[in-house]
Amino acid sequence: MNLNFSPLTQRRLQQFRANARGFWSLWIFLALFVVAIGAPFIANDKPLLVSYDGALYFPVFKNYPETVFGGDFETETEYRDEFVADLITEKGWMVWPLIPYYYDTINYNLNEPVPSPPTGENIFGTDDQGRDVAARVIYGFRISVLFGLALTIISSIIGIAAGAFQGYYGGRLDLIMQRVIEVWGSMPSLYILIIFSSIFIPGFWTLLAILLLFSWVSLVDVVRAEFLRARNFDYVRAAHALGVGNLTIMRRHVLPNAMVATLTFMPFILTGSITALTSLDFLGLGLPPGSASLGELLSQGKNNLNAPWLGIAAFLSLAVMLTLLTFIGEAVRDAFDPRKTNL
Repeated sequence: MNLNFSPLTQRRLQQFRANARGFWSLWIFLALFVVAIGAPFIANDKPLLVSYDGALYFPVFKNYPETVFGGDFETETEYRDEFVADLITEKGWMVWPLIPYYYDTINYNLNEPVPSPPTGENIFGTDDQGRDVAARVIYGFRISVLFGLALTIISSIIGIAAGAFQGYYGGRLDLIMQRVIEVWGSMPSLYILIIFSSIFIPGFWTLLAILLLFSWVSLVDVVRAEFLRARNFDYVRAAHALGVGNLTIMRRHVLPNAMVATLTFMPFILTGSITALTSLDFLGLGLPPGSASLGELLSQGKNNLNAPWLGIAAFLSLAVMLTLLTFIGEAVRDAFDPRKTNL
């Protein structure tokens, strides 16, 4: 497919590629994210494919009762049960994922007390409840990135809208909103987050709403400054003189300029969002107990110093994720820097 980009966009893409560290970090991060999105096909306590009595079944996509495979119960099949496994292998076979554990699957066949060290079956060991650490890292990576992306996108929309109205209209509206933001930004956000997290039932959307209370402020000043600068440009004044509506001028003529500065900050906002979720999980105020969480895995590593594989697995996962995002952010910043594009 032939894409016709403007010379400015082409120069920015070339500048992004010129930053080899950020360019390859983007591809590595995308590869890891694709793997995490496909986590049910990599780490699951259900087979990917079951052949029984000449028929094919796909347990990853559909739940089958035990009676389908010759069992006695109408409940969902427990494929890791030795009795069920024998029934299936008598008349067929099973194809298991690379890690035959879900993030909450407990391994009852351990030869050592939990948390057990890495073995051929549990390559990263198990946590203090006998759950596979590798599976929890994969699912924890996925929920961290999805949470960070959701928080970044929603907070960016609110922050851009608030900054746009402030900068474009100025005057009393700008003055009032600036005072409100100053008061709001001076509040001890971490303590307030801890209080709210302890009051409300923890969950993905609850945490998203709580963190959104403060994260939207980060882009307001940047967008406000761009709109204050651009609203006096000749083409904006001309559009206003021709009778073009304020919202149309903001969206078509001023917002594209503001998005340049906004895009350079977004990878760093994503990094901060992931760190905030990890911090709350580490304190026990984040996702519900039992959820796949890198912060909870860090907390287990702190509480089980005799099991270093817990802290190492969580630390390496977070370190790789945040380092890649930081490198990507630096490359995006360089790509939009007019001093480096030489335009």
